[in-house]
Amino acid sequence: MSFTFQPIGTIHSPWKEKFAVPRQPGLIQDGGGELRLLSPYNQPEAVRGLEAFSHLWLLFVFHQTMAGGWRPTVRPPRLGGNARMGVFATRSTFRPNPIGMSLVELKGIRTGKGEVVLELGSLDLVDGTPIVDIKPYLPFAESIPAARAGFAQEAPEASMPVAFSPQAVQQIAQHGARYPHLQRFIAEVLAQDPRPAYRKGEEPEREYAAWLLDFNVRWRVDVSGTLVTAVEHR
Repeated sequence: MSFTFQPIGTIHSPWKEKFAVPRQPGLIQDGGGELRLLSPYNQPEAVRGLEAFSHLWLLFVFHQTMAGGWRPTVRPPRLGGNARMGVFATRSTFRPNPIGMSLVELKGIRTGKGEVVLELGSLDLVDGTPIVDIKPYLPFAESIPAARAGFAQEAPEASMPVAFSPQAVQQIAQHGARYPHLQRFIAEVLAQDPRPAYRKGEEPEREYAAWLLDFNVRWRVDVSGTLVTAVEHR
């Protein structure tokens, strides 16, 4: 038995590539985005009543990694990237069916001119992610404070110190009108230390880069923390 799903919408987010995406939504204050519904699902009737819910479950496809297939064991970053766990004990992208789920805040709904757009809070989804379903979050059924979460009981620490070079500060200031919180956003992202866990401690002074919003952000990591060296507008 097999199934075929059609995307009902597409995510628009600050994350232009998988690298540096937060491991869960809500970890970055300024990491919000939108879900734009596709035809024929872009009808106001399809979201009637959704505005009464504060949070949504989004079911999506890991479209950037699905070609890599699945693996029976994976290396969760929360375990340092070395210990292996069964794929079904993790939220790895390399699954038998490349389906993910994300709990996000619903901030508003825009309709009109043939569009239905859900305005969302902090996301952990790459720009362009296809959404296959939306379900409202039900606190009475899905909030279980006493639940056990194995190796991820607490939120990951965002403890990496982040500093900005004079050049990076100047580049950020040039776009302050459109992106008033750009420096805070970059600092929050890099404080999570997005490097692969198994490579931390290797190759000191190596330069890293990630596309965030419309910027190619470059940084280095040494014993004192992260230094953002450039924020280049594309």
